[in-house]
Amino acid sequence: MKTKILTILALLVSIGTVLHFVMPPLLFGVKPDMMLAMMFLGIILFPKWNYVILLAFATGAISALTTAAPGGQIANLIDKPLTAVAFFLLFLLVGKHLNTKVTASILTFVGTLISGSIFLSVALFFIGFLEGGFLALFAAVVLPAAVMNTVIMLVVYPIVEGIMKRSKVAAV
Repeated sequence: MKTKILTILALLVSIGTVLHFVMPPLLFGVKPDMMLAMMFLGIILFPKWNYVILLAFATGAISALTTAAPGGQIANLIDKPLTAVAFFLLFLLVGKHLNTKVTASILTFVGTLISGSIFLSVALFFIGFLEGGFLALFAAVVLPAAVMNTVIMLVVYPIVEGIMKRSKVAAV
């Protein structure tokens, strides 16, 4: 692992943490997960298994420490690694066939839906609130988070891509 890449990934996790803190809770203390956009950006920039796994566990741990959602600690620890692997595999499948900016945006939306589904399923299982809660929380929290993460990716990805090309840190 290269130190420069690890530093960039740490910065992305830090930015995601700040976004997570400033986002107000929408329903039952559940916040839209803005850390996902930064995790997805890190996966797109450095698509290697070791970086994906490291980023997934770091993001999951920090999300678990900062969540206020009931059952969110365990849910984040399970959700982030599964979502990162699913996102990475989807990126490997379609990443070479589409425009990278379009791919990043579409995959961010889909990845957020996957993450939200896993998170809500695990959290609702642990707090025992399964009937009707999933759909309400999915509509009230996950769908807006998917839209917000997609907008963040649309804005941030071209900027980061340009910076990465000019600084020659790693191939984008």
